[in-house]
Amino acid sequence: MHPESTVEQIAERVERLLVRYEELQRTNALLAGQVQTLAQERDALRSRLGAARSRIEALLERLPASASAHEPVSPADRSHIA
Repeated sequence: MHPESTVEQIAERVERLLVRYEELQRTNALLAGQVQTLAQERDALRSRLGAARSRIEALLERLPASASAHEPVSPADRSHIA
């Protein structure tokens, strides 16, 4: 092999590596953006879940003591539950 052809082959491989590196950088940037978006969505959902839990706990506290889980529900009352 001639030294020039070896240098040319190395130069081509370096060019291909640079192109691949740039592609990977773009892909990484896109993925980082998606991770950030998903983290924001997760945080928003956690916040909504916490608020819903608080509302449910407040509603449960407002239930009269006679509506405990130990008392059977009559068939007439069951029609209103669904």
